[in-house]
Amino acid sequence: MGRYVSRGDRVRFWDAIREGMTIDEAGRHAGITHSAGQRWFGQAGGVKSNAPGGVSQRYLSFAEREEIAIGLAKGWSQRRIAARLGRSPSTICREVARNSSVRRGYWAGSAEQKATQRARRPKTAKLAANPRLRDLVQQRLIARWSPEQISLRLHVDHPDDESMRVSHETIYQSLYVQGRGALRRELARYLRTGRTLRKPRRRDGERRGRLRDMVNISARPAEVADRAVPGHWEGDLIIGRDHLSAIGTLVERTTRYCLLLHLPHGHNPTAVRDAMITTIRTLPTQLRRSLTWDQGREMAYHRQISIATGIDIYFCDPHSPWQRGSNENTNGLLRQYFPKGTDLSTHSREHLAAVATQLNDRPRKTLGIRTPTEALTQLLSNPPTAQTSTVATTS
Repeated sequence: MGRYVSRGDRVRFWDAIREGMTIDEAGRHAGITHSAGQRWFGQAGGVKSNAPGGVSQRYLSFAEREEIAIGLAKGWSQRRIAARLGRSPSTICREVARNSSVRRGYWAGSAEQKATQRARRPKTAKLAANPRLRDLVQQRLIARWSPEQISLRLHVDHPDDESMRVSHETIYQSLYVQGRGALRRELARYLRTGRTLRKPRRRDGERRGRLRDMVNISARPAEVADRAVPGHWEGDLIIGRDHLSAIGTLVERTTRYCLLLHLPHGHNPTAVRDAMITTIRTLPTQLRRSLTWDQGREMAYHRQISIATGIDIYFCDPHSPWQRGSNENTNGLLRQYFPKGTDLSTHSREHLAAVATQLNDRPRKTLGIRTPTEALTQLLSNPPTAQTSTVATTS
């Protein structure tokens, strides 16, 4: 029977290899046999090169797992090990938590074996392999529990039984994904949405990623923020029923003067571009300074709008409606005329103009009880100096 090889033997072996010793020299230094040294070295250095197509850099290699084991044996922190390997500390933390045993702690060989086992495909769906768990999930779906409620409640009802665990995403996949159908497809009708097919997050044909050549709001001139100079606008769309219709809104930041864009044939980039150019060209040159919009795909042709009208266009940060505060507030007022869930394409250009006029003739507290029309007329007839501002600067 061969001599027991301790973790300390492995540490001494790999320290010697890093110092430049040969495998035989490192083996003698660590007190292990030549065959053991060859096997360790081959396992550590051959995993990436011998695997067909190589192993993705996303996953830890056997050599990295050896480094983790050595580092832990030396008493290093997981953060120090992560820095040495160029990995995230959370990666090392998960690796050690997943692949350690109570009796032996963390060993590279057993960790590699466990990781390989988990990576095997195809896998049997968890609900298909556990009838008790599957039956319980089905019962609670019929009781109209959501998948998330089911998943969270399992931790409460079975705190000591790891086999009675399933994520809400696994439940959804078992209902919707072909080949993962451990649950009866008809159970999907008990979900809140009642859908038998999963709805994609993104609509067909929807533009992905950032708008090309967009300029962020951080590059907007300082004069826009203080509202002292008229001609800086904020814009957005009011969306109608089923996302099929819309009305464009433009609000002048200093006076809160509102213009509405007529979009009877949809709110695709071409329609918004044409309506925007037509409307902005009706404004005097001194009122065409800038426009701030969110990063919606309807502004895909923003460069064409800017060139045709001479207005600079800036885009808000994602999920930051407060960066268009005046516009958001005005859109709320407009919902009195255009309720949510209605078809906005039925409103004529003349009706939109009448609504805008009515809104612009309503006194606003932020304007000192003046109307937006009065505030705009005053600014155009008496342009503010650099030292004074004629209207309040709050939204």
